[in-house]
Amino acid sequence: MINIPKRGFETIEYESRLENIQRLMFESAMDVILLTTQVDIEYYTGFKTQFFQSPTRPWFVLIPSKGKPRAIIPVIGESGMRETWIDDIKTWMSPNPKDDGISLLTDSIKLFAKNYKCMGVSLGQESTIRMPQSDYEELKNNIPSIEIKDANLILREVRYTKSAAEVDKIRHVCQITSKGFIDLEGMLKVGLSERHNCQLFKQYLLALGVDDSPYLVSGSGRGGYGSIIMGPTDKLIEEGDIFIIDTGSVFDSYYCDFDRNYAFGSATDMAKKAYQTIFKATEKGFTECQVGNTTSDVFNAMNTVLQDGGAIGSTVGRLGHGLGLQLTEWPSNTANDNTILKPGVVLTLEPGMMYLPGKEMVHEENIVITEDGPEWLSIRANEELPIIR
Repeated sequence: MINIPKRGFETIEYESRLENIQRLMFESAMDVILLTTQVDIEYYTGFKTQFFQSPTRPWFVLIPSKGKPRAIIPVIGESGMRETWIDDIKTWMSPNPKDDGISLLTDSIKLFAKNYKCMGVSLGQESTIRMPQSDYEELKNNIPSIEIKDANLILREVRYTKSAAEVDKIRHVCQITSKGFIDLEGMLKVGLSERHNCQLFKQYLLALGVDDSPYLVSGSGRGGYGSIIMGPTDKLIEEGDIFIIDTGSVFDSYYCDFDRNYAFGSATDMAKKAYQTIFKATEKGFTECQVGNTTSDVFNAMNTVLQDGGAIGSTVGRLGHGLGLQLTEWPSNTANDNTILKPGVVLTLEPGMMYLPGKEMVHEENIVITEDGPEWLSIRANEELPIIR
């Protein structure tokens, strides 16, 4: 019987996250941090809603240097926020284009930003500010004496290492999705379209227990595929095709992100060799995932195998990344990232190579770093390219 992790987190989890970010705020001389995105707000409050799909209303949470976060949100979300551990909640009736929470937000920032007179906002790589640009400009004009610093570095540092409860959720969705991929071999058929095969897979994953598979892409082609971010399309699978499915499936807001490759009827020697190369590259990257090593060590280990295996290029730009509340998180496995690996870090290992002009082979697994070495979260793929007959 599958042990299903408990949904949500105990209050102590949020208190720990708050303690970590407030320690970094003190070191960075920040009085308050403004959160506006779904992921950041959920991470620090536990507020979970699909309503962020609507761009109509902004949502704000302020993290002060001391004390609990303050939510400044549309009235429509008040009851949901009161179900979290947050009890400091200010509301306004939204949408209100003339003042969509900016006055409330301004007053609260002025209240909190009295020591260093500094507010942190996510401004760096892989960050966004989820509010109208005009409202953000108005906010800045309202607080001319308060310095605005980029808080992206410290926010991502806190999320970089996952708690045991977070890892349990990621492991769970990885295990479900792994079973789905294993069983998929018996479902795939020549003559069905990429789209049809992906729909079968998603339906099966939902039946197995994932909450959703919001990211599900595929590609196929004779002897190989040329893209790993497009599709699925209505192209019919034919004998001699190589087919890849890549999924980001979710359990309780936490993602898995890995793929599997399949050949139909037969596979060329070049395709088999490319598959063996990326499999070996993943193994090599896995061995490098030790506490104290860096993401660049992992990249270099995998890239050496790819180059020795005959790679003639790559379109991906990195060989894996962080994983958690988002399908892709910081850091990136690149030659110059150099982020130090720590216990609790969850990564994807994603070696990819172009082995013929216009033909790629990409493989991805999910792992967690522990004091005793790396642990597979996804069930390891077949060592040889599966052939569907």
